[in-house]
Amino acid sequence: MKTAIVIGAGIGGLATALRLHKQGFKVQVFEKNDYAGGKLHAIRQGGYRFDLGPSLFTLPHLIDDLLDLFPNSKVPFSYKTKQTACHYFWEDGTVFKASTDNQKFVETAAKTFSEDQNTIETYLCKSKKKYQLTKSLFLEKSLHKVATYLSLDTVKALINAPFLGISNTLDEENQVFKNPKLTQLFNRYATYNGSSPYQTPGIMSMIPHLELGLGTYYPHGGMHRISQSLFELAQEVGIEFRFRESVTQINHHKKKVTAVTTENGSYKTDLVVSNMDIYPTYKKLIRDVKAPEKTLEQERSSSALIFYWGIDSTFPDLELHNILFSEHYAAEFEHIFQHKTLSEDPTVYINITSKESPEDAPKGHENWFVMINAPGDYGQDWEKMVTQSKERIIQKIKKCLHVDIAEHIKTEYILTPQGIESNTSSYRGALYGAASNNKFAAFLRHPNFNNKIKNLYHVGGSVHPGGGIPLCLLSAQITSDLILKTAL
Repeated sequence: MKTAIVIGAGIGGLATALRLHKQGFKVQVFEKNDYAGGKLHAIRQGGYRFDLGPSLFTLPHLIDDLLDLFPNSKVPFSYKTKQTACHYFWEDGTVFKASTDNQKFVETAAKTFSEDQNTIETYLCKSKKKYQLTKSLFLEKSLHKVATYLSLDTVKALINAPFLGISNTLDEENQVFKNPKLTQLFNRYATYNGSSPYQTPGIMSMIPHLELGLGTYYPHGGMHRISQSLFELAQEVGIEFRFRESVTQINHHKKKVTAVTTENGSYKTDLVVSNMDIYPTYKKLIRDVKAPEKTLEQERSSSALIFYWGIDSTFPDLELHNILFSEHYAAEFEHIFQHKTLSEDPTVYINITSKESPEDAPKGHENWFVMINAPGDYGQDWEKMVTQSKERIIQKIKKCLHVDIAEHIKTEYILTPQGIESNTSSYRGALYGAASNNKFAAFLRHPNFNNKIKNLYHVGGSVHPGGGIPLCLLSAQITSDLILKTAL
């Protein structure tokens, strides 16, 4: 039987392991931590449950597709459709509840922001068209194989290149709105791949379609249930997991993978898939291979500073997803990407899973996941920045929600970019690998295969097509398809 080793049990690694098992491989997964899921992890503290990582669930069919590979599986996984994508707040009292129903969204947005309905409808239609034109090229196929560019889908995308907004920034694309608050709302989607709306290309205006067009969902049991379901399925079908066993080297001979080395020994294999961030993969696991320095030196995506607060009260006006906007949005991204520091007026994201899963908090309480966008770790004084940011977040909440949340915090857990890097090996704590702050970013990501070593493949948020749950799952699909066509 053909053998495969997957390095890292994050969402990309789990999905790849399942697909390779389905192809007939005997699969081993090596993971340095004592749990599966990578960033999709969870903790319990003081009677509260917190999802540690991604909080937004879109394109659920990508999980369904994996489960459907094994129709006899008994692993439970279900989710519900959300009627509200996000609840937005500004300091001047403006409040906007973004419906996932497009017509309702258009009508409510037009009224809230005194915007022409046709302008909003046209924007959402363009967002949908951009997604449909580019998903096959940028999301579902390798950008680094000639065959990709010989397809009809690629021809269509190239013909429509001027329409895609590649030469503009996302902010420039969003200037179609008269109200700067609506521009700010759609600029926020740049953060879905850890980029700045003032630098990332206008093609990113397709991202709203993922949320507003294709829907927002909540997995029963919380986001951690996504990774747990895949892990349980992998165990059920016989995939072997070796936890607390870090891979220290990928061995190769005559430009072909032969084995991996861990602190416990050497394991022969026919192929290796690294779900480890591409930077430490080269710098730690294949140090004897000339690294693609231009790829590795790309600007890192944003990271996050996250406070997990157990709150001894409930707030009926808040939703599952909530955004409290900065009054100085451009300055916020300048601080993050140019100065590698934090804004004095941050945009605050609050995720409250107890709205959907009451068991996540004691009765009459809520579990708050409170996040601000942050630069990666470049040696900053994080202890000082955490203290400053906590006060700024509390003040932002007070201005937007008119409550002193400090009085209600009963337990606290803090995750910094340093902690994210330590837990997940994400270089500098970047959430999405490289940033997409230039129009060539998609093409500069590392391919899902290795040009130097045969039978070495790469999956996850630091390689094509990018970070976030859907893209990591698509990365696994691309990688397993490449293996099916080219391996051995």
